[in-house]
Amino acid sequence: MSLLHEWSAKQITTGIQQKEVTAREVTEATLDRLQAVNPAINAVVDEMSEQALATADLIDQEVARGNDPGILAGVPVTVKVNIDQAGFANTNGLRIQRDLIAETDSPVICSLRQAGAIIIGRTNTPAFSLRWFTRNSLHGHTLNPYNKQLTPGGSSGGAAAAVASGIGAIAHGTDIAGSIRYPAYACGVHGLRPTSGRVAAANLSSPDRHIGAQLTAVSGPIARSIDDLWRGYAAMSIGSPLDPWWVPVAHDLGEYPKRVAVCIAPEGWQVDSAIVDALNESARQLRDSGWEVVETSCPPLREPMALQLLLWMSEYARTNGALFVAEDDPDANFVYAQLLENSPEVTLNSLMDALQRRAALAREWQQFLTEFPVMLCPVSAELPFEDLRDIKPRDDFKAILEAQMTQIALPFIGMPGMTVTTGSSQNSPVGVQLIAARFREDVLFDAARIIEAGNPPITVVNPTK
Repeated sequence: MSLLHEWSAKQITTGIQQKEVTAREVTEATLDRLQAVNPAINAVVDEMSEQALATADLIDQEVARGNDPGILAGVPVTVKVNIDQAGFANTNGLRIQRDLIAETDSPVICSLRQAGAIIIGRTNTPAFSLRWFTRNSLHGHTLNPYNKQLTPGGSSGGAAAAVASGIGAIAHGTDIAGSIRYPAYACGVHGLRPTSGRVAAANLSSPDRHIGAQLTAVSGPIARSIDDLWRGYAAMSIGSPLDPWWVPVAHDLGEYPKRVAVCIAPEGWQVDSAIVDALNESARQLRDSGWEVVETSCPPLREPMALQLLLWMSEYARTNGALFVAEDDPDANFVYAQLLENSPEVTLNSLMDALQRRAALAREWQQFLTEFPVMLCPVSAELPFEDLRDIKPRDDFKAILEAQMTQIALPFIGMPGMTVTTGSSQNSPVGVQLIAARFREDVLFDAARIIEAGNPPITVVNPTK
């Protein structure tokens, strides 16, 4: 019998409802796991033991009354430290925000509570949530529990490291340029970037973000199984009047042709052979399950990647770098300078042109994803990066950006994407990415379940020395 901290969300909710275990017992076991492994990886930077146990007792009381506390009843989860949670600082990895205490919960926090989840802690992110690596001057350095020589990913590096090591069954993450999909990939778990507008968002502790982030930043789940990923997604996607851009769309949008586009090396990408092998095996699994599999080219990725970088840098340019000067985080300063050097020039005209071009690119992708309801492609062109590689020789930063093309491009066109871990290679996790049309997360889950079934189940890892 597996230990309680290894249980899936489905096992936990079933066990609690059938009174085989209590929410308090599950929570205590997960908090014990946090105490045992978190010092080695620094995934959770705010622990919530007292609050978590109080919530667990309330869940147990509801079950004792014969009530259904929700789809995540008694499931321990973590939330990212860049989201408002009443009584906690929304630091976003910044010393200058250590006292930015939220007065109200973000819609995602409300949704998780409504679903019966038990929030046990808040997870680390790089300063400004800016990197595919996770270190900052306030909370320190998060390490990959799978292999400490590798990045845990970013910006939801703490979230993915927590889930991989058994600190919660599901983690909340955010994604504006791969910050859910890449940490899931790096830590050997699954992650979903939902369609823009699917998950309600609002952080009232700060002014609203500018147009680029409003269009492209999303929250979503990270988990060790596709079923848990679905449960996290279903819980998070409850609407809220705090988000005027939330879209009330059903989770299941009906029949579609079982046809997958396999895009192994879009636009001349140089893709690692282990990733190519994973893509080919995933394509075979889908074909054997009755899907029509077509290896083909796909609509542009390099152009939306460049325009997404422009939107991203436009938001930072609006402050004239004042926040970077105030924070003076060495990693963030270096990465920001490299992003500026490798991004299109930010002007009013370039911003307006990017927003205009977005419609045409999204239209082209939507047409493609109507013909091919799911696209199978790399998460990254490389296996997970060596940790902190982005602050090493400057010439290597271009290679990092090149490897992350699908991570950066997808948010610009607003489509959902999912990382599905398939195994390991060279002491590193390996996985594939699925992309579908807007609001067709149901298609992603259908395909992901087939791929998951063809690979060994993901188990909790013990952090390496």
